[in-house]
Amino acid sequence: MGRVISVFLLVAIIAGGAYFYYKGDVFPQTSTPKIYGVSSDKAYINNWFPKANPNWQNRNSEDIYISAKSAMIADYDSGEILFAKNGAQQLPAASTIKIMTALVALENAKLSDKFIVSEYAVSIGENSMLLSAGEELTLEELLYGAMLVSGNDAAITIAEGIAGTERAFVEMMNEKAKEIGLSDTKYVNSTGLDEDGSKQYTTVYDMVTITRYAWENYPKFRDITSTYEKYITATNNHKEYLLYNDTNLLTSYPGVKGVKPGFTWDAGWCLVTYAESGGKKLLGVILGSEDRRGEMVLLLDYAFGRFGITVEHPGLDL
Repeated sequence: MGRVISVFLLVAIIAGGAYFYYKGDVFPQTSTPKIYGVSSDKAYINNWFPKANPNWQNRNSEDIYISAKSAMIADYDSGEILFAKNGAQQLPAASTIKIMTALVALENAKLSDKFIVSEYAVSIGENSMLLSAGEELTLEELLYGAMLVSGNDAAITIAEGIAGTERAFVEMMNEKAKEIGLSDTKYVNSTGLDEDGSKQYTTVYDMVTITRYAWENYPKFRDITSTYEKYITATNNHKEYLLYNDTNLLTSYPGVKGVKPGFTWDAGWCLVTYAESGGKKLLGVILGSEDRRGEMVLLLDYAFGRFGITVEHPGLDL
């Protein structure tokens, strides 16, 4: 009888292990932190880092010095962290916050849904799509404005159109962060702007996670953030718009596909970048840099070089 029970338990353990491996929820424990994969219906991100490796937050190379307060670059497919500086430091992230704004929007509305621009949206200031109060645009058009020119007016119009108020939309953003297993991110607005008395923060680790989730699951997110120039034809409901992508390396570093820069006085210069070359995919984040473009180039060159890939580009004076 005992032997039968033992055999039964062994079969159950093997079957259970096969199931979780198939679902992507269990990965081999290694000395190198791994990024869990995502699927179309769920992100398997909880317990991302093996605790056995206490140095995952700083995986620096002696060949690289960067001024950024925090930085990380990872192999998009395997999740191996190739470089990290202060990987778990909570910092403001400026307009790179709009990556989560876009993600929540894509999960809760159709691209064809139309939203009316409010007086509050056009009054917010700083980076702007130059919307006018009373105009009506589709979610798709507003996403181009939010992601290409970092339009704060577009981000707030999206938030109000989906949730009624920006505050309610921000609650959705925070819930999404919890859903995908993030514990070091807090949103207070949909734009990434500094707010007096309100601490909005994330980490480069969380930003890599959020960006990978959006990039993997939403082709439209990839399309928008990879677009250099977008012309939006005038309609009876809004004027015409010509938008150019602010992602600095999109046209100067071969293989870069996006995704989002940002700047505020509190956050400093920030940049999230996805790049492909020689069959390798990389995802990098820089927060609080004095030279986000030059330092991202250093990280990309270093990370691609780890795989024996040399990318020809004009250099650091971009």
